[in-house]
Parts: sequence; C-alpha cells; structure tokens
Amino acid sequence: MKRFISSLLFTLTILIGTASFAQSPNTTESNKNLAASTASDTVDVQHVIDAYHEAVLHHDGSRLASLFIPQGSMWLNVLSDDAYARAKAKSPDAVKIRVGSYTDFAKVVSTSKANFNPTHTHLQENSDGTIASVYFDFVFLVDGKEQNRGSETWVLVKGAAGWRIAAITYSSNPHMS
Repeated sequence: MKRFISSLLFTLTILIGTASFAQSPNTTESNKNLAASTASDTVDVQHVIDAYHEAVLHHDGSRLASLFIPQGSMWLNVLSDDAYARAKAKSPDAVKIRVGSYTDFAKVVSTSKANFNPTHTHLQENSDGTIASVYFDFVFLVDGKEQNRGSETWVLVKGAAGWRIAAITYSSNPHMS
C-alpha cells in the first residue's frame, strides 16, 4: 500500500506538468469578470506571481490560464538526476525532461480535490520593463505535505494586456515516502 501511495503521489507530480485540456469561456459576463481580474493580476511581475499562487490555492484554472500568453507558452519539467534514477528504476521508459503546458496544469488545479500550496522562496527578478525573468526555489505542498521541490524559472513578456508568463521550466525532486 505504501508503494502504491508513493507511486500515486509521484504520478500526481508528473501529471501536474503533463495533463491537458482545452479551455472555453462559459459566458460573456464571466469573460468580463475574468478580464477585470486579469487586468489587476498583471500590473507588474509580482502581481503575476501572486495571482498564480492564489489561482492554485483556490483551484481557479481559468484565472491561472489567463496569466499565460495563449500561444507559444512553454512548460518544461526536468527531473533531478536522483529523481530520474528513481523513475528509471520503476520504469525503464521514464524520461528526464517532460514537455507539458499551462493548460495541463490549469486542468489539474481546477479538477483536483486536494489542497495545493506552491511556496516560493529566494525570488530573483530581472526586467527591463518589457521582458522579465524570475528564478526561485519552490516546495509544492499537497494537502499540507511536500510532494515536490526544486528550482523554477519563468520568462514573462509585457504585451498590451500587461505581463504574461511565456515559459516555465522547473527542476523536479518528487518527495520519496
């Protein structure tokens, strides 16, 4: 049973970076509310980071997805050497680098019953006012328990609608039970 739970948690960690879905707005009114919320979310880079965290905490996949540029966004999950060795031991077909998308993660955020809390520390931000990069360490908690940790980097761009995330790349060190 312990091995099953461990495998399930590892799979959830990988799923967060690889599940997919297509988003479609429900009503004109919800679009107006989302646009107003997104406008305040994207005033500056820190607002985007805060909005991302709040969207994950509140299972708001629509708000989360609105923080990304709609086309061309990149999402990469790179297993640490140790995590990759563990994954290869469980499955010879395991891959070190997984390509996903923000829509994959937004679906998991929207549909999961678990409580997610991505914590960010050691934030480093660089920007010229048009493009920005953010680098930080993270611990991803599920129901208050650490499931993954690593470092993460975001690339953001400032368009007519404000700051949006163009790419997320993160190292992945899933928790071992």
